[in-house]
Amino acid sequence: MRKLSHLVVVLGLTLPVWCAAADKTATISGYVRNASGTPQMGAMVDVLGSALQRLRVFTDENGFFSAKVLAPGNYSLKVSAPAFLPTLRDKVNVRAGASVLLNLTLSTLFDSVQFAPRRGSADNGDWDWVLRSTANRPILRVLPDGTPVVLASKPADTPDFRGTLSFVAGSSSQGFGSLSDMSTGFLLEKSLFSSDTLRFRGDVGYGEGLPNAVLRASFKHPMSNGSTPQVALTMRRLSSPDLGLRNADLQALALSTSDDIVLGDVLELKFGSELQSIQFLGKVTALRPFGSVTAHLSPDTVVEYKYTTSRPTTRTEKGFDSSPADLSETDPRVSMNGFSPALEKAHHQEIALSHREGNTNMQVAVYRDRVVDPALTGVGDFSSAMGDVLPDIYSGTFTYQGRDFGVEGMRIVLERKLTSDISATVDYGFGGTLDMNGNRVSLADAQQNSTIRYRHSVGGKISGTAPKMKTRWIASYGWTGGRSLTPVDMFNSSAGQTDPFLDFFLRQPLPGTGGLPGRMDLIVEVRNLLAQGYVPVFGQDGHTVYLVQSARAVRGGVAFSF
Repeated sequence: MRKLSHLVVVLGLTLPVWCAAADKTATISGYVRNASGTPQMGAMVDVLGSALQRLRVFTDENGFFSAKVLAPGNYSLKVSAPAFLPTLRDKVNVRAGASVLLNLTLSTLFDSVQFAPRRGSADNGDWDWVLRSTANRPILRVLPDGTPVVLASKPADTPDFRGTLSFVAGSSSQGFGSLSDMSTGFLLEKSLFSSDTLRFRGDVGYGEGLPNAVLRASFKHPMSNGSTPQVALTMRRLSSPDLGLRNADLQALALSTSDDIVLGDVLELKFGSELQSIQFLGKVTALRPFGSVTAHLSPDTVVEYKYTTSRPTTRTEKGFDSSPADLSETDPRVSMNGFSPALEKAHHQEIALSHREGNTNMQVAVYRDRVVDPALTGVGDFSSAMGDVLPDIYSGTFTYQGRDFGVEGMRIVLERKLTSDISATVDYGFGGTLDMNGNRVSLADAQQNSTIRYRHSVGGKISGTAPKMKTRWIASYGWTGGRSLTPVDMFNSSAGQTDPFLDFFLRQPLPGTGGLPGRMDLIVEVRNLLAQGYVPVFGQDGHTVYLVQSARAVRGGVAFSF
């Protein structure tokens, strides 16, 4: 009787705890569709956990399944159906009392599974700012009642083929390497097997002899395990002005490979490299690696480490996607010293913490830069050849080789969505820049007389889309607290990135083109409207030229998208 009484006491103490735990079971449910989005009835879903947690369910006429009364923990799901390849989803974590919703896609031999929407210029940037990685990954959101829900849906139907043709007038005014002041840009993109992407884009200028041109072909293949390998081949040819030099035409060939890998729902890796071969007053070869590691600490918090060896292109961020980035905004950046060419070599390391709170996105970052043979931009005409200057005949700008430097810095970015169509961004930075000692310095001595000075910078940007006119506009101003030849935080690729001084961008759909198979837009871009930040130096013949962070430029054109 004593033992029986002890047993009754133990059962009395443990039974309420066991009943409470039983009420905290989890549920995994979802929908099974094919690559075109059609629900699949009768698909077999195996829910695999521990040895005691193995459950098999089948989808109904809507492709829906539900596995209930699951103990908290990690599960793997295997979905199979006749005429389809099996689909496996690993590391589905469920907490006590939680309900996880999955959208699973069955693929044939010619299809590929995609777990997240592709990133593109038309995507909503609200979450993209925090989740900066381009890798495909499930997105975890928490409902107002605290229930976590995993969204892993397939993107909406998109056309298999699209293209853009643009006619642009005006040079980018970024020194040697700019395309002609009249050029035609194009973009052709084809989706293969519902997930692969083949893209061919270019920009061809006008002029005597062989035209200046930039051509790029790329292929991207998202895989079901979260990896997204990509390979690209870029060819450039630039006819240089008559410098009285042999082999002065620049020809460059670049082969780049990259890959994005998702490890679970927390860690993302992106890495790759570009091999460049440049023929300009001789032959130069360069290897430029890059990579980043992103950790998702929570659905709203991201920590990222980034390493890059080239300056970022800002054309996609600004929305000037009708014309591909030309040589002036991408590698190779070429300068000359004593009639000997040199490539700009950069090393940028950065650690950034990004967080979202409601309609506000925040980022804090620290970085370290080291640049060898920097290609500085100048404004002025040269009537004779100089061994230290590479002029650009289309814009009246030139490239000058600056002093090697290494600097550190930090940035704070605050972005807020004011309305559904308008966003505002403020960027504060503090870091090292190049400046010159003295006020009356000749261009030939500018490199020797340059020094490093730390400056404050503040950038403000407001962008939006007019609801009725569908006008897309961006207005920004970047201020630097003192004279400098290079921007503060010159490798900034965050949402707070702004070009120096006063800049505008406008993209206006043209009315009366609704009957066309595509759409036609008017595009206008203005850089450094007030011509600020010009640092005067004396040229070889005594006339004044200027070194600048950003030269004033106006360019625009018409883009037809289909």
